[in-house]
Amino acid sequence: MQDKVFNKPIEKKFEFDEAVASVFDDMLSRSVPFYDEVRKLIISLILAEQKEGKKVLDLGSSTAKFLLDLHSKMDVKMQLKGLDNSQAMLNRAEQKCQAFGANIELELADMLTYDYQEEDIIVANYTLQFIRPMQRVELIKKLYQGLNEDGMFIFSEKVVFEDKKLDKELIDIYYEYKKGQGYSDYEIAQKREALENVLIPFTIKENIQMCRDAGFKRIETIFQWANFVTFVAKK
Repeated sequence: MQDKVFNKPIEKKFEFDEAVASVFDDMLSRSVPFYDEVRKLIISLILAEQKEGKKVLDLGSSTAKFLLDLHSKMDVKMQLKGLDNSQAMLNRAEQKCQAFGANIELELADMLTYDYQEEDIIVANYTLQFIRPMQRVELIKKLYQGLNEDGMFIFSEKVVFEDKKLDKELIDIYYEYKKGQGYSDYEIAQKREALENVLIPFTIKENIQMCRDAGFKRIETIFQWANFVTFVAKK
């Protein structure tokens, strides 16, 4: 279903309710530059280290598109699990997993309080940016502690830049990108208003420092388009 959530006046701040869940896959593909390519890149990175029984945990797994794609490409049986705090998203995810006969565990959970234990790979695609900054910092510490010694954390985020002029230019470029994907000026403005003080991005440096402060020793960026970046952090 095509995303038309913001083609009418907004009545509330952005949330992952049924209206968003019903169009979420389309929203991601059209709103996040190179989203499909980034998903494939992360999957390829995981497959390069695939091993029987290896645990892959997806935070903010939404409709399970990422996990289903990973499931369809893995050569050995890994343990795939998705966490989400939106029942509407999980309902969609469960329907899709059943339709594809995919053995993927899904759980309604708050990632801030979830008990992370002996995780091998944790993925969070455009998820951390919706968590309040102080809680985000504490979450990364929990993730680090919950990963195995050779564990890996892969996350994608929208970022801001310290150079305010450059930041404004890149935002304008991003809005032109969205127009090219079929969104109107009105829809772009409506979503921007709905996301104000809901989506709070860090700079690239702040994301890297947050991981270092949590204990991660090796942090790299593996993809960037304007203000969208994918990071890999290893213990």
